[in-house]
Amino acid sequence: MLEYNEILPKKVILLDGEPYEVLDAHVFRKQQRKPVNQTKLRHLITGKVTEQAFHVSEKVAEADLSTKTVKFLFSNRGENWFCTENNPGDRFKLSDETLGSGRSFMKANMTLEALVFNDDIIGVKLPIKMDLIVKEAPPAVKGNTAQGGSKQITLETGATINAPLFINEGDVVRINTETGEYVERADKR
Repeated sequence: MLEYNEILPKKVILLDGEPYEVLDAHVFRKQQRKPVNQTKLRHLITGKVTEQAFHVSEKVAEADLSTKTVKFLFSNRGENWFCTENNPGDRFKLSDETLGSGRSFMKANMTLEALVFNDDIIGVKLPIKMDLIVKEAPPAVKGNTAQGGSKQITLETGATINAPLFINEGDVVRINTETGEYVERADKR
């Protein structure tokens, strides 16, 4: 059981028998009252984000999640198909809402860790940093670059992100899958 002040970001808790990931937590005190932990939670099955306040006297259980290695196969009309790593016939699908923003960084045939809750696969965990090839990058435009210019690039998965002007088509860039931001150039072509 977690105390109210132990409910921190990245923890997975059980609320009304459902698994929630803590996205944000802020413990504060209002005037002379007892401290409160104001949290932002994301339902791991539906993807819905809610806010919940936990008071000093409240405790919550940590969700019992296990992981399983799976392979991403393909995506079609909002459905994302996976199979277990060693058995291509054992297929299952997850919706775009369940996968969240990380969906745009998944490549075909990549292996991922699937989150399992009550023997059901409820989501996948992407690596925090991934290297992807730049498919489209407009040429750099001269101008005010004193603060460091940026441009929109398209990655091999179809995702578009902002990157520095020196990134070209064919380069391999490292991105943070949690924030969807450019980190560094991994390989220059």
